[in-house]
Amino acid sequence: MVFGLVVTDARHAAAAAGVLAGAAARGWDARCFLTDSGVRLLQDGEFMAQARARPLAVAACRHSIDSLLPGCDLAALAGVVVLGSQFQGAKLAQAAQALLVL
Repeated sequence: MVFGLVVTDARHAAAAAGVLAGAAARGWDARCFLTDSGVRLLQDGEFMAQARARPLAVAACRHSIDSLLPGCDLAALAGVVVLGSQFQGAKLAQAAQALLVL
């Protein structure tokens, strides 16, 4: 099963990391898209541990990163997080059999 998680608010960092870990433990293809203040999860250690466990399963809106995380080291995210646009969120919504928005 493809499970999609869209995070739009940074206050859901702990929940997002737990949901991704739980979905992966069930053997689901867990994918995530970060937008708006949700891109701040790129600075959260627990969340990024989940992202590193499944490289390129997390995508983030580059516009939100540029707006909210101007000093973000994008090179450090290479190979771990897909840097894209709202198109990645739309593709996730299309591909997912279950989708949770936080």
